[in-house]
Amino acid sequence: MKIGNLEIGSEAKITGYEQGSKTYRHKLLRMGLLKGCRFRLLRKAPIGDPVEIELNGQKITLRKSEADILIIDTVTESTETK
Repeated sequence: MKIGNLEIGSEAKITGYEQGSKTYRHKLLRMGLLKGCRFRLLRKAPIGDPVEIELNGQKITLRKSEADILIIDTVTESTETK
């Protein structure tokens, strides 16, 4: 799943990264977008670019092309208790 498919206010967990620029993946890692981290989608521009997420109390804005590198799963109450 991609961030663009999330509804505003939804929570998700990073499960991996798409193939692409290794340099950019390292930049995402330095921003704290680590595998297993949870975040919440705060805003999406009308055409879906950019998106704003909240991760560990920080707000991060990403271009759609940057956000598409992340592979995510939605987090629901039932997945939290497992």
